[in-house]
Amino acid sequence: MNYGYARVSTINQHLDRQIDELHKVGLLDSQIYVAKESGKDFNRTNYKKLLKKVKSGDVLYVKSIDRLGRNYNMILDEWRILTKEKDIDIVVIDMPLLDTRIKGKNLVGKFIADVVLQVLSFVAENEREIMRQRQEEGIKMAKLRGVRFGRPSTPTPHDFDNIVKLYKEKKITVVNAIEMSGLTRGTFYRKLKILDDRSWCFINRYFYYYNQLKKPH
Repeated sequence: MNYGYARVSTINQHLDRQIDELHKVGLLDSQIYVAKESGKDFNRTNYKKLLKKVKSGDVLYVKSIDRLGRNYNMILDEWRILTKEKDIDIVVIDMPLLDTRIKGKNLVGKFIADVVLQVLSFVAENEREIMRQRQEEGIKMAKLRGVRFGRPSTPTPHDFDNIVKLYKEKKITVVNAIEMSGLTRGTFYRKLKILDDRSWCFINRYFYYYNQLKKPH
C-alpha cells in the first residue's frame, strides 16, 4: 500500500503544493496524511496515526525531507525506524536519491539513501553551526557599536511625577495611579522604584554637600 505525508508548521500555511505532488505519484486523498504542526519532533497526531497504519512492504511518499521534520538527527532516527523496524520504503519526491525502493528489496537502495541522508544531516548541522557562529559574532560587533538588544523600555508618562505625588499623598489609590499612567502594574512599580532611587540619590547628595560646607576650612 502507498501512503503520503504532508506537513506545514502552522495552521496559516497551505498544503496544496505538497498534496498536488503526492497526487502526481498516484495517491488519493484517502492515502494522504496531513499535519499542521511544528517539525521540532515526531509527536504529531496524524503522523502517529500513519505509523500505526503502515506495515512491511508499504511505501511512504513525502515531497521533501524537511516535511518529515526540521531536526536532522531526529529524522535520521525516524528514517531507521521506518526502513528497518517498520520495513517500509520511503520516497522523497524532490530528491530521487532518497528512494529506498529497489528490485527484489536489494540493500543497495537503502544503503545509498542512508548515505545521502547522513550527508544531508552533516551539511544541515554544519550550516546551523555556521549560522550560530555568525549570529554570535554579529551580536558581539553590534554590542561594541552600542546597539541594545531586547524589548525597548516603555516610555515614562510626562505627568508621572504628578501622579506619583498624588499617590504618595494618598489622594488617589494605586489602582487609580496605574490607570492614570497608562502603564501595566509591573511597569508602574518599576518606574516608581527608579523614581524613588533617584530621589534618595538626590537627598544623599544634598546632605553630603551640606555637611561638606559645614566643615571648618
